[in-house]
Amino acid sequence: MAVAFGDQAIAIHHIGSTCIPDVPAKPIIDILIEVHDIETVDHLNEQMRSLGYEPRGELGIAGRRYFRKRNDGEHTRHVHVFQTGHAEVERHLSFRDFLIAHPEEAQAYGRLKGMLASQFAEDRGRYTEAKSGFIEEMVRRARAWKASTNALATGDPQGPP
Repeated sequence: MAVAFGDQAIAIHHIGSTCIPDVPAKPIIDILIEVHDIETVDHLNEQMRSLGYEPRGELGIAGRRYFRKRNDGEHTRHVHVFQTGHAEVERHLSFRDFLIAHPEEAQAYGRLKGMLASQFAEDRGRYTEAKSGFIEEMVRRARAWKASTNALATGDPQGPP
């Protein structure tokens, strides 16, 4: 897949529940790719199709290009492509890093996902919507944690302004 993006790819990140230890996850790998210019990604749709990925455009997030791959009718990969510097890159990576560094929060997320998966087994949209409040709270906390961690690393005991 990285071959399709060539020198446009700046970084490739594993995101989603499968990268967080001890969090139950569907067998779907979520990948986030940062590129220099998001507009060039639109010209890569045929290359991605040749690799088995279905281009889905922005799919509800402005500035994203989304691809999914299926094996035997089941989704196995989701690829989220953003231009470097897009706010969603920081959001996804902060959420991931916070849960990896805070196993108790990761376990709470896993429990919530399990409960909601049972409750909304036939409605993926409601499942996603129902966990959004928890995710947004974790992102808020992740940003504060990251800011305080960066402040400590730079020797600024006051933290960010």
